[in-house]
Amino acid sequence: MSNYRRPRIPGATIFFTVALERRGADTLVRHVEALRVAFRRTMAERPFCIEAAVILPDHLHMIWTLPNGDSDFPNRWRMIKARLTQAVPYIRPQRASHLRRRERGLWQRRYWEHHIRSPEEFAALTQYCWINPVKHGLVADPYEWRHSSNHRDGARGMAFDLPNQM
Repeated sequence: MSNYRRPRIPGATIFFTVALERRGADTLVRHVEALRVAFRRTMAERPFCIEAAVILPDHLHMIWTLPNGDSDFPNRWRMIKARLTQAVPYIRPQRASHLRRRERGLWQRRYWEHHIRSPEEFAALTQYCWINPVKHGLVADPYEWRHSSNHRDGARGMAFDLPNQM
């Protein structure tokens, strides 16, 4: 395995997918207010802009823009994950690997990130956030899903033609 690390671009706009370890859980929507608090506290300490977001039961998708000169999204995610983990009661037995790392096993250790490089890519990934609850069969219309930035973005006049099918 290579030690290659992708370069982090200061001030970048980045798409993320972050998931719970236990797929099929509903922890994120059941504790959505605690998740919002974790984001607010982290953003107060380490500012960034949430351009688009959707919180699903067991994973989330977000687009962030970091401040100019700042490329440290990993520590922001570490803080958010730790804060939600501390706020959520979790009774599931821990594996030895979790105990060694002092983890509770709520989150997958890794997440997916992609630096957005064009307005078209930004629009497509924003649409992806919006349509994701439909794709997962949670609602028939993306505007029915409460845990999405589409409500905020629609109020700001942002609109994309949502595809009929994904």
